[in-house]
Amino acid sequence: MPEPSGVRILTWMCVLIAVNQLGFGSIVPALALYARSFGVAQSAIGLAIAVYGLARFLVAVPSGRLADRLGRRTTLALGGLVSAVGNALCAVAPTYAAFVGARFVAGAGAALVLTTGLIVLADISTPANRGRMMSVYQGVFIFAVGIGPLPGGLLATHWGLAAPFLAYAVTSVVASVVAWLAIPGTRPAAGRAGAGAAEATFAAQLRLLAAHRGFLLVSLIAFVNAVARTGALFNIIPILARDRLALDPARIGFGLALASVVGLVLAYPAGVLVDRYGRKIIIVPATILSGLSLLIFLLAPTYAWYLVACAAWSVAMGISGAAPAAYAADTAPGGMNAAALSTYRMLADLGYVVGPIVLGLVADLAGVDAALAATAMLLTVVALAFARFAPETFRASRF
Repeated sequence: MPEPSGVRILTWMCVLIAVNQLGFGSIVPALALYARSFGVAQSAIGLAIAVYGLARFLVAVPSGRLADRLGRRTTLALGGLVSAVGNALCAVAPTYAAFVGARFVAGAGAALVLTTGLIVLADISTPANRGRMMSVYQGVFIFAVGIGPLPGGLLATHWGLAAPFLAYAVTSVVASVVAWLAIPGTRPAAGRAGAGAAEATFAAQLRLLAAHRGFLLVSLIAFVNAVARTGALFNIIPILARDRLALDPARIGFGLALASVVGLVLAYPAGVLVDRYGRKIIIVPATILSGLSLLIFLLAPTYAWYLVACAAWSVAMGISGAAPAAYAADTAPGGMNAAALSTYRMLADLGYVVGPIVLGLVADLAGVDAALAATAMLLTVVALAFARFAPETFRASRF
Protein backbone atom coordinates (compact mmCIF):
# COMPACT_ATOMS: atom_id res chain seq x y z
CA MET A 1 0.00 0.00 0.00
CA PRO A 2 1.14 3.63 -0.48
CA GLU A 3 2.96 5.54 2.26
CA PRO A 4 0.78 7.84 4.44
CA SER A 5 1.99 10.92 2.56
CA GLY A 6 1.05 9.22 -0.71
CA VAL A 7 -2.43 8.48 0.63
CA ARG A 8 -2.89 12.12 1.61
CA ILE A 9 -1.77 13.37 -1.81
CA LEU A 10 -3.98 10.79 -3.54
CA THR A 11 -6.95 11.93 -1.46
CA TRP A 12 -6.50 15.58 -2.40
CA MET A 13 -5.92 14.70 -6.04
CA CYS A 14 -9.22 12.81 -5.99
CA VAL A 15 -10.95 15.87 -4.52
CA LEU A 16 -9.40 18.08 -7.19
CA ILE A 17 -10.28 15.84 -10.11
CA ALA A 18 -13.80 15.18 -8.79
CA VAL A 19 -14.59 18.89 -8.68
CA ASN A 20 -12.97 19.56 -12.03
CA GLN A 21 -14.55 16.65 -13.90
CA LEU A 22 -17.98 17.22 -12.38
CA GLY A 23 -17.91 20.44 -14.34
CA PHE A 24 -16.67 18.70 -17.47
CA GLY A 25 -19.39 16.08 -17.25
CA SER A 26 -22.06 18.75 -16.78
CA ILE A 27 -21.56 20.05 -20.32
CA VAL A 28 -21.91 16.64 -22.03
CA PRO A 29 -25.72 16.71 -22.50
CA ALA A 30 -25.63 20.31 -23.73
CA LEU A 31 -22.43 20.53 -25.79
CA ALA A 32 -23.66 19.19 -29.13
CA LEU A 33 -27.03 20.91 -28.74
CA TYR A 34 -25.40 24.23 -27.82
CA ALA A 35 -23.14 24.03 -30.88
CA ARG A 36 -26.15 23.21 -33.06
CA SER A 37 -27.95 26.30 -31.70
CA PHE A 38 -25.58 28.39 -33.83
CA GLY A 39 -27.20 26.79 -36.91
CA VAL A 40 -24.27 24.60 -38.00
CA ALA A 41 -24.01 21.10 -39.49
CA GLN A 42 -23.06 17.89 -37.66
CA SER A 43 -19.46 18.16 -38.85
CA ALA A 44 -19.24 21.68 -37.42
CA ILE A 45 -20.57 20.35 -34.12
CA GLY A 46 -17.73 17.86 -34.28
CA LEU A 47 -15.26 20.71 -34.83
CA ALA A 48 -16.51 22.47 -31.68
CA ILE A 49 -15.75 19.29 -29.74
CA ALA A 50 -12.50 18.56 -31.58
CA VAL A 51 -10.94 21.97 -30.99
CA TYR A 52 -10.99 21.22 -27.26
CA GLY A 53 -9.01 18.07 -28.01
CA LEU A 54 -6.68 20.00 -30.32
CA ALA A 55 -5.77 22.30 -27.45
CA ARG A 56 -5.20 19.33 -25.17
CA PHE A 57 -3.05 17.68 -27.85
CA LEU A 58 -0.91 20.78 -28.37
CA VAL A 59 -0.53 21.63 -24.69
CA ALA A 60 0.00 18.11 -23.26
CA VAL A 61 3.78 17.90 -23.74
CA PRO A 62 4.35 21.55 -22.72
CA SER A 63 2.33 20.70 -19.61
CA GLY A 64 4.87 18.03 -18.74
CA ARG A 65 7.70 20.51 -19.16
CA LEU A 66 5.91 23.07 -16.99
CA ALA A 67 5.28 20.41 -14.34
CA ASP A 68 9.04 19.78 -14.22
CA ARG A 69 10.03 23.46 -14.27
CA LEU A 70 7.31 25.22 -12.25
CA GLY A 71 6.27 22.27 -10.12
CA ARG A 72 3.19 20.08 -10.08
CA ARG A 73 1.13 22.32 -7.77
CA THR A 74 1.65 25.51 -9.77
CA THR A 75 0.84 23.81 -13.06
CA LEU A 76 -2.36 22.29 -11.66
CA ALA A 77 -3.51 25.63 -10.26
CA LEU A 78 -2.74 27.44 -13.50
CA GLY A 79 -4.69 24.85 -15.47
CA GLY A 80 -7.78 25.36 -13.33
CA LEU A 81 -7.72 29.12 -13.92
CA VAL A 82 -7.24 28.79 -17.68
CA SER A 83 -10.08 26.25 -17.84
CA ALA A 84 -12.35 28.62 -15.89
CA VAL A 85 -11.70 31.48 -18.30
CA GLY A 86 -12.32 29.30 -21.35
CA ASN A 87 -15.62 27.90 -20.12
CA ALA A 88 -16.89 31.30 -19.02
CA LEU A 89 -16.17 32.57 -22.53
CA CYS A 90 -18.07 29.59 -23.98
CA ALA A 91 -21.16 30.58 -21.99
CA VAL A 92 -21.21 34.12 -23.37
CA ALA A 93 -20.00 33.39 -26.92
CA PRO A 94 -22.03 35.49 -29.38
CA THR A 95 -21.09 33.47 -32.48
CA TYR A 96 -20.02 29.98 -33.45
CA ALA A 97 -16.47 31.20 -34.17
CA ALA A 98 -16.20 32.76 -30.72
CA PHE A 99 -17.51 29.55 -29.16
CA VAL A 100 -14.86 27.50 -30.96
CA GLY A 101 -12.12 29.87 -29.79
CA ALA A 102 -13.34 29.66 -26.20
CA ARG A 103 -13.38 25.88 -26.41
CA PHE A 104 -9.70 25.98 -27.40
CA VAL A 105 -8.84 28.02 -24.29
CA ALA A 106 -10.83 25.61 -22.09
CA GLY A 107 -9.01 22.66 -23.63
CA ALA A 108 -5.62 24.21 -22.90
CA GLY A 109 -6.57 24.50 -19.24
CA ALA A 110 -7.80 20.91 -19.20
CA ALA A 111 -4.47 19.72 -20.62
CA LEU A 112 -2.57 21.34 -17.78
CA VAL A 113 -4.83 19.75 -15.16
CA LEU A 114 -5.19 16.25 -16.63
CA THR A 115 -1.57 15.79 -17.71
CA THR A 116 -0.13 17.03 -14.43
CA GLY A 117 -2.59 14.93 -12.47
CA LEU A 118 -1.30 11.75 -14.10
CA ILE A 119 2.29 12.85 -13.48
CA VAL A 120 1.56 13.32 -9.75
CA LEU A 121 0.05 9.82 -9.58
CA ALA A 122 3.11 8.35 -11.29
CA ASP A 123 5.37 10.24 -8.86
CA ILE A 124 3.74 8.84 -5.71
CA SER A 125 3.14 5.25 -6.88
CA THR A 126 5.29 2.19 -7.58
CA PRO A 127 4.64 -0.60 -10.10
CA ALA A 128 3.36 -2.80 -7.27
CA ASN A 129 0.61 -0.39 -6.14
CA ARG A 130 0.17 1.76 -9.26
CA GLY A 131 -2.93 -0.06 -10.49
CA ARG A 132 -4.76 0.45 -7.19
CA MET A 133 -3.71 4.07 -6.75
CA MET A 134 -4.60 5.01 -10.30
CA SER A 135 -7.84 3.03 -10.11
CA VAL A 136 -8.98 5.09 -7.13
CA TYR A 137 -8.11 8.29 -8.98
CA GLN A 138 -9.62 7.14 -12.28
CA GLY A 139 -12.70 5.78 -10.51
CA VAL A 140 -13.35 9.20 -8.99
CA PHE A 141 -12.57 10.77 -12.37
CA ILE A 142 -15.04 8.54 -14.22
CA PHE A 143 -17.72 8.91 -11.56
CA ALA A 144 -17.48 12.71 -11.63
CA VAL A 145 -17.62 12.81 -15.44
CA GLY A 146 -20.51 10.35 -15.38
CA ILE A 147 -22.56 12.05 -12.65
CA GLY A 148 -21.94 15.48 -14.14
CA PRO A 149 -24.50 15.07 -16.94
CA LEU A 150 -27.27 14.79 -14.33
CA PRO A 151 -26.93 18.34 -12.94
CA GLY A 152 -25.73 19.51 -16.34
CA GLY A 153 -28.86 18.21 -18.05
CA LEU A 154 -31.07 19.85 -15.42
CA LEU A 155 -29.21 23.16 -15.77
CA ALA A 156 -29.52 23.04 -19.57
CA THR A 157 -33.22 22.14 -19.44
CA HIS A 158 -34.26 24.79 -16.90
CA TRP A 159 -31.71 27.62 -17.33
CA GLY A 160 -30.52 27.26 -20.90
CA LEU A 161 -27.74 25.50 -22.79
CA ALA A 162 -25.10 28.01 -21.63
CA ALA A 163 -25.64 27.28 -17.92
CA PRO A 164 -23.48 24.10 -17.75
CA PHE A 165 -20.50 26.03 -19.13
CA LEU A 166 -20.81 28.56 -16.32
CA ALA A 167 -20.97 25.70 -13.84
CA TYR A 168 -17.77 24.24 -15.33
CA ALA A 169 -16.05 27.62 -14.94
CA VAL A 170 -16.94 27.68 -11.24
CA THR A 171 -15.75 24.12 -10.58
CA SER A 172 -12.47 24.87 -12.39
CA VAL A 173 -11.79 27.76 -10.01
CA VAL A 174 -12.48 25.50 -7.03
CA ALA A 175 -10.07 22.88 -8.45
CA SER A 176 -7.39 25.55 -8.83
CA VAL A 177 -7.76 26.55 -5.18
CA VAL A 178 -7.53 22.92 -4.05
CA ALA A 179 -4.35 22.44 -6.11
CA TRP A 180 -2.65 25.50 -4.68
CA LEU A 181 -3.57 24.83 -1.05
CA ALA A 182 -3.37 21.03 -0.81
CA ILE A 183 -1.00 19.50 -3.40
CA PRO A 184 2.71 19.51 -2.46
CA GLY A 185 5.66 19.06 -4.79
CA THR A 186 5.97 15.40 -5.79
CA ARG A 187 8.76 15.37 -8.38
CA PRO A 188 11.32 12.67 -7.43
CA ALA A 189 14.77 13.96 -6.51
CA ALA A 190 17.30 13.70 -9.33
CA GLY A 191 19.46 11.36 -7.32
CA ARG A 192 16.62 8.87 -6.99
CA ALA A 193 15.52 9.19 -10.58
CA GLY A 194 18.64 7.92 -12.25
CA ALA A 195 21.33 10.15 -13.65
CA GLY A 196 20.97 9.24 -17.31
CA ALA A 197 17.24 9.98 -17.50
CA ALA A 198 17.48 13.04 -15.27
CA GLU A 199 20.17 14.63 -17.44
CA ALA A 200 18.62 13.75 -20.80
CA THR A 201 16.91 16.56 -22.65
CA PHE A 202 13.14 16.43 -22.92
CA ALA A 203 13.44 15.74 -26.67
CA ALA A 204 15.82 12.84 -26.00
CA GLN A 205 13.36 11.42 -23.49
CA LEU A 206 10.59 11.56 -26.10
CA ARG A 207 12.76 9.72 -28.63
CA LEU A 208 13.44 7.00 -26.08
CA LEU A 209 9.72 6.55 -25.46
CA ALA A 210 8.95 6.48 -29.19
CA ALA A 211 11.12 3.39 -29.51
CA HIS A 212 9.09 1.46 -26.91
CA ARG A 213 6.49 -0.75 -28.66
CA GLY A 214 4.31 -1.19 -25.61
CA PHE A 215 4.19 2.54 -24.93
CA LEU A 216 3.08 3.23 -28.50
CA LEU A 217 0.42 0.51 -28.41
CA VAL A 218 -1.09 1.64 -25.10
CA SER A 219 -1.14 5.19 -26.44
CA LEU A 220 -3.05 3.82 -29.46
CA ILE A 221 -5.57 2.25 -27.06
CA ALA A 222 -6.01 5.61 -25.35
CA PHE A 223 -6.30 7.34 -28.73
CA VAL A 224 -9.09 5.06 -29.95
CA ASN A 225 -10.94 5.32 -26.64
CA ALA A 226 -10.80 9.10 -26.99
CA VAL A 227 -12.15 8.84 -30.56
CA ALA A 228 -15.06 6.80 -29.25
CA ARG A 229 -15.71 9.05 -26.26
CA THR A 230 -15.67 12.41 -28.04
CA GLY A 231 -16.65 11.39 -31.54
CA ALA A 232 -19.44 9.00 -30.55
CA LEU A 233 -20.52 9.54 -26.94
CA PHE A 234 -20.26 13.35 -26.89
CA ASN A 235 -21.08 14.17 -30.51
CA ILE A 236 -23.33 11.56 -32.11
CA ILE A 237 -25.14 9.79 -29.28
CA PRO A 238 -26.85 12.88 -27.73
CA ILE A 239 -28.22 13.78 -31.17
CA LEU A 240 -29.19 10.15 -31.83
CA ALA A 241 -30.97 9.94 -28.45
CA ARG A 242 -32.93 13.10 -29.14
CA ASP A 243 -33.84 12.35 -32.75
CA ARG A 244 -34.69 8.62 -32.43
CA LEU A 245 -35.84 8.34 -28.82
CA ALA A 246 -37.13 11.91 -28.30
CA LEU A 247 -35.01 12.36 -25.15
CA ASP A 248 -34.41 15.81 -23.65
CA PRO A 249 -31.01 16.81 -22.19
CA ALA A 250 -32.14 15.90 -18.67
CA ARG A 251 -32.98 12.28 -19.61
CA ILE A 252 -29.82 11.95 -21.71
CA GLY A 253 -27.77 13.19 -18.78
CA PHE A 254 -29.60 10.97 -16.29
CA GLY A 255 -28.67 7.84 -18.24
CA LEU A 256 -24.99 8.76 -18.38
CA ALA A 257 -24.96 9.74 -14.69
CA LEU A 258 -26.78 6.65 -13.42
CA ALA A 259 -24.41 4.30 -15.18
CA SER A 260 -21.37 6.07 -13.73
CA VAL A 261 -22.11 4.53 -10.34
CA VAL A 262 -21.30 1.12 -11.84
CA GLY A 263 -17.95 2.40 -13.07
CA LEU A 264 -17.06 3.77 -9.63
CA VAL A 265 -17.90 0.48 -7.91
CA LEU A 266 -15.74 -1.53 -10.33
CA ALA A 267 -12.74 0.81 -10.39
CA TYR A 268 -10.88 -0.36 -7.28
CA PRO A 269 -11.44 -4.12 -7.80
CA ALA A 270 -10.13 -3.63 -11.34
CA GLY A 271 -7.06 -1.89 -9.92
CA VAL A 272 -6.40 -4.85 -7.64
CA LEU A 273 -6.57 -7.19 -10.64
CA VAL A 274 -4.22 -4.92 -12.59
CA ASP A 275 -1.64 -5.13 -9.80
CA ARG A 276 -2.08 -8.86 -9.32
CA TYR A 277 -2.47 -10.28 -12.82
CA GLY A 278 -1.05 -7.58 -15.06
CA ARG A 279 -2.26 -4.69 -17.21
CA LYS A 280 -3.18 -6.50 -20.44
CA ILE A 281 -5.78 -8.83 -18.96
CA ILE A 282 -7.87 -5.76 -18.09
CA ILE A 283 -7.12 -3.50 -21.06
CA VAL A 284 -8.08 -5.92 -23.83
CA PRO A 285 -11.59 -7.09 -22.76
CA ALA A 286 -12.54 -3.61 -21.51
CA THR A 287 -11.70 -2.06 -24.88
CA ILE A 288 -13.78 -4.69 -26.68
CA LEU A 289 -16.68 -4.02 -24.28
CA SER A 290 -16.48 -0.32 -25.16
CA GLY A 291 -17.08 -1.24 -28.79
CA LEU A 292 -20.00 -3.47 -27.85
CA SER A 293 -21.62 -0.64 -25.90
CA LEU A 294 -21.60 1.57 -29.00
CA LEU A 295 -23.50 -1.12 -30.90
CA ILE A 296 -26.10 -1.18 -28.13
CA PHE A 297 -26.49 2.61 -28.40
CA LEU A 298 -26.92 2.17 -32.15
CA LEU A 299 -29.61 -0.51 -31.88
CA ALA A 300 -31.39 0.79 -28.75
CA PRO A 301 -35.17 0.93 -29.51
CA THR A 302 -36.24 2.42 -26.17
CA TYR A 303 -35.01 4.54 -23.28
CA ALA A 304 -34.44 1.35 -21.26
CA TRP A 305 -32.02 0.06 -23.87
CA TYR A 306 -30.33 3.47 -23.91
CA LEU A 307 -29.73 2.97 -20.17
CA VAL A 308 -28.32 -0.51 -20.84
CA ALA A 309 -25.87 0.99 -23.33
CA CYS A 310 -24.85 3.65 -20.79
CA ALA A 311 -24.23 0.91 -18.22
CA ALA A 312 -22.12 -1.15 -20.65
CA TRP A 313 -20.01 1.90 -21.51
CA SER A 314 -19.57 2.73 -17.83
CA VAL A 315 -18.52 -0.83 -16.95
CA ALA A 316 -15.87 -0.73 -19.68
CA MET A 317 -14.56 2.64 -18.48
CA GLY A 318 -14.65 1.57 -14.83
CA ILE A 319 -12.69 -1.60 -15.48
CA SER A 320 -10.07 -0.10 -17.78
CA GLY A 321 -9.79 3.40 -16.33
CA ALA A 322 -6.49 2.87 -14.52
CA ALA A 323 -4.87 0.13 -16.57
CA PRO A 324 -3.68 2.06 -19.66
CA ALA A 325 -2.24 4.92 -17.60
CA ALA A 326 -0.56 2.45 -15.25
CA TYR A 327 0.92 0.65 -18.27
CA ALA A 328 2.22 3.95 -19.67
CA ALA A 329 3.77 4.89 -16.32
CA ASP A 330 5.41 1.45 -16.09
CA THR A 331 7.29 2.14 -19.31
CA ALA A 332 8.85 5.37 -18.01
CA PRO A 333 12.53 5.09 -17.01
CA GLY A 334 13.53 6.79 -13.77
CA GLY A 335 13.13 10.54 -13.89
CA MET A 336 10.92 10.47 -16.98
CA ASN A 337 7.43 10.47 -15.48
CA ALA A 338 6.63 13.91 -16.90
CA ALA A 339 7.87 13.03 -20.40
CA ALA A 340 6.09 9.65 -20.48
CA LEU A 341 2.74 10.74 -19.08
CA SER A 342 2.57 14.00 -21.03
CA THR A 343 3.37 12.17 -24.28
CA TYR A 344 0.78 9.51 -23.44
CA ARG A 345 -1.81 12.24 -22.84
CA MET A 346 -0.81 14.00 -26.06
CA LEU A 347 -1.30 10.88 -28.17
CA ALA A 348 -4.56 10.10 -26.41
CA ASP A 349 -5.81 13.65 -26.89
CA LEU A 350 -5.16 13.38 -30.61
CA GLY A 351 -8.28 11.21 -30.52
CA TYR A 352 -10.22 14.22 -29.25
CA VAL A 353 -9.22 16.02 -32.43
CA VAL A 354 -9.74 13.20 -34.90
CA GLY A 355 -12.85 11.60 -33.39
CA PRO A 356 -15.42 14.41 -33.49
CA ILE A 357 -14.35 15.67 -36.92
CA VAL A 358 -14.02 12.31 -38.67
CA LEU A 359 -17.10 10.74 -37.10
CA GLY A 360 -19.06 13.93 -37.71
CA LEU A 361 -18.12 13.79 -41.39
CA VAL A 362 -18.96 10.07 -41.59
CA ALA A 363 -22.32 10.78 -39.95
CA ASP A 364 -23.02 13.58 -42.45
CA LEU A 365 -22.01 11.46 -45.45
CA ALA A 366 -23.03 7.91 -44.51
CA GLY A 367 -25.27 8.28 -41.46
CA VAL A 368 -24.83 7.80 -37.73
CA ASP A 369 -25.22 4.02 -38.04
CA ALA A 370 -22.05 3.76 -40.14
CA ALA A 371 -20.15 6.10 -37.81
CA LEU A 372 -20.97 4.11 -34.65
CA ALA A 373 -20.42 0.72 -36.29
CA ALA A 374 -17.02 1.77 -37.64
CA THR A 375 -15.96 3.02 -34.22
CA ALA A 376 -17.00 -0.25 -32.57
CA MET A 377 -14.96 -2.20 -35.12
CA LEU A 378 -11.93 0.06 -34.61
CA LEU A 379 -12.01 -0.49 -30.84
CA THR A 380 -12.09 -4.25 -31.33
CA VAL A 381 -9.24 -4.33 -33.86
CA VAL A 382 -6.98 -2.18 -31.69
CA ALA A 383 -7.73 -4.31 -28.61
CA LEU A 384 -6.73 -7.46 -30.49
CA ALA A 385 -3.53 -5.81 -31.78
CA PHE A 386 -2.61 -4.82 -28.22
CA ALA A 387 -3.27 -8.36 -27.02
CA ARG A 388 -0.99 -9.78 -29.70
CA PHE A 389 1.93 -7.36 -29.77
CA ALA A 390 2.17 -5.41 -26.48
CA PRO A 391 4.46 -6.87 -23.79
CA GLU A 392 3.21 -7.13 -20.23
CA THR A 393 4.87 -4.48 -18.03
CA PHE A 394 4.10 -5.74 -14.53
CA ARG A 395 2.69 -8.81 -12.85
CA ALA A 396 3.01 -9.45 -9.13
CA SER A 397 5.02 -12.53 -8.18
CA ARG A 398 2.84 -12.91 -5.11
CA PHE A 399 -0.13 -11.11 -3.58
